[in-house]
Amino acid sequence: MKCRRRYMAKTKTEKVQREIERLEREKAKPKRSGYLVYFIIIVSIVCIADELATQIGLQMQNVVASQLFAPIVGEEYAVARMSIVATIAGCTVGIASLYRTLADHFGRKIFLVFNTLGFGIGLFLIGICTNIPVYAAGVIIIQFFIPHDMQQVYIQECAPAKYRATLTNSIGGIASLSVMLIPILRNLFLKGNDLSQWRMVYMVPAVVALAVAIFALFFVRESDAFVESRLRYLRMTDEERKAEKKEHNKQENGVGLIAAIRFCFSHKQIRWAFVAGGFISFAQLVCYNYETILTFGYAKQFLDNGATMEVARTNAIGFVTQALLLFAIGSAIMAFISGVLADHVGRKPAVIAMCATNLAAFLIFFFGANQAWNPYIVGLFCGISVGSYWNGASLITLMCAESCPTNVRVSVAAVQPVVNGMIYMIASTSLTVLSNIMGDTAIGKICFIVSVPGMVLGLILLLVKVKETNGADLCAVRGDEYEKNAQ
Repeated sequence: MKCRRRYMAKTKTEKVQREIERLEREKAKPKRSGYLVYFIIIVSIVCIADELATQIGLQMQNVVASQLFAPIVGEEYAVARMSIVATIAGCTVGIASLYRTLADHFGRKIFLVFNTLGFGIGLFLIGICTNIPVYAAGVIIIQFFIPHDMQQVYIQECAPAKYRATLTNSIGGIASLSVMLIPILRNLFLKGNDLSQWRMVYMVPAVVALAVAIFALFFVRESDAFVESRLRYLRMTDEERKAEKKEHNKQENGVGLIAAIRFCFSHKQIRWAFVAGGFISFAQLVCYNYETILTFGYAKQFLDNGATMEVARTNAIGFVTQALLLFAIGSAIMAFISGVLADHVGRKPAVIAMCATNLAAFLIFFFGANQAWNPYIVGLFCGISVGSYWNGASLITLMCAESCPTNVRVSVAAVQPVVNGMIYMIASTSLTVLSNIMGDTAIGKICFIVSVPGMVLGLILLLVKVKETNGADLCAVRGDEYEKNAQ
């Protein structure tokens, strides 16, 4: 038995030494001149693939509903029934969080590649599907890999502190502009009232995602913050680790979901940021259903003239495609504005501004679609509404990252969508139930009625319970500074 223990200890020591040597080689790699620019280009490409995978299902919502679901459940409830698949896919968030925490042990790079490869495979499945089960499988795979946003972690850990929000949201803005590819593909493959080639709209981003995954594998280097943090941990003796565990911040030495959960719920700053973000996430109802809101807004003019639901929905497709061309520009504008605003006036004021813009722009594009306004104007405000929410939400995620140490940063980021998702389920379930009762045409009104109370409550909690994090040093933060500042 003693021999076996000695053998296991020796094996463990050898594994640790090999990992140290590997990380030292990674650390010793020279950074090329202009590395920051090179880094931004690579991460931007990954962000583009991620954004296309995120938005394509939302911008093709009614098309897929009419082609796959309407023949089975009818035109009036096609989107409502399809929302059940999205709700089921959302249940993967818990399993996905367990997977995401591994990045605090094995590094950021390998999961950046896996995630990009994963949503590429999901898009490919939808691109070849001919029935609801295969479509559902593709949606579930995409939903599993999309939330991890490992590229955001790269930016947060590699960007200069004073430009962190600007750089994060500027790259997000570039990715938002790339979403223009989706309406261009709609124009290319959905000609007139013929929607039979809708799968090709999915195949193009699928190929892009798979290519980007291979590209990232060979051209992205590991995060410096992770390398430094991991080396520090590996070089500690058992005695040093035991001594550290007696300190208040013993969570810094652990990685994984359990350590992250313990850290999150023992630190008021992160705990309240999670809860506030969860209620603000009620606005995701608009972000997940804007294409349906646009479609039935423009369909109203045809329904009022006596057209059937099927004819009205099909006739509205062209207006929606035009609107989506400027959607990307509206979304990108808010990405650039929110980042600069957050670095100059603070994270919290920027979140408040984004939420207010989200609601105001929603009312404009909802009313405009129902009154058959110029689709380019309507699409611009639709993009502003959706972009405002996502960039405001990304600032809350950034605040959480700026409030925790490197060793648990990805694990904490994995806990956040679980907490947010549990709270968001109140809004999601409300929409699913009400839309299946009232029909697809009521989805826009339901989204607004459910979103507003949640956002207001979330903003109040953010203002009262969460401390500002602008300018935090991610390499030095230990997680308890904000509690000390509050005392």
